[in-house]
Amino acid sequence: MSTGTKTATPPSSRFGTFALVFGICFAILYVVCDMAALPMFTYHPGTDRIDPGFARARPDEGPAMYWYGWIASAALGASILGGLAALLPENIRNKIPLALAWLVPVVLLPVLIYSLKFYWRWE
Repeated sequence: MSTGTKTATPPSSRFGTFALVFGICFAILYVVCDMAALPMFTYHPGTDRIDPGFARARPDEGPAMYWYGWIASAALGASILGGLAALLPENIRNKIPLALAWLVPVVLLPVLIYSLKFYWRWE
């Protein structure tokens, strides 16, 4: 028996959209943060110090690690964008191609490898 009431969108549909957009945006934002040197913070393992944003390594203190900051920046941005996408109407959410979830990271992989050229040059 139908009561004629409109049912709400199931949460799994919204979470699926969030996960899809998060995965796509995380890959893009990670590469952008890496290439533009935009970590949320810099970790200095030699002195166990954390600096906000980008901070160069200091002499005699060991290397500076930006990877954790890039992950945090990309995760925060992707979470915000994924949350906004989950709030979109269902007819718009259904238009996001699932193929982007694997296509975007595959396309960005050569860019990421190129950004690491500093570590594998032959000089």
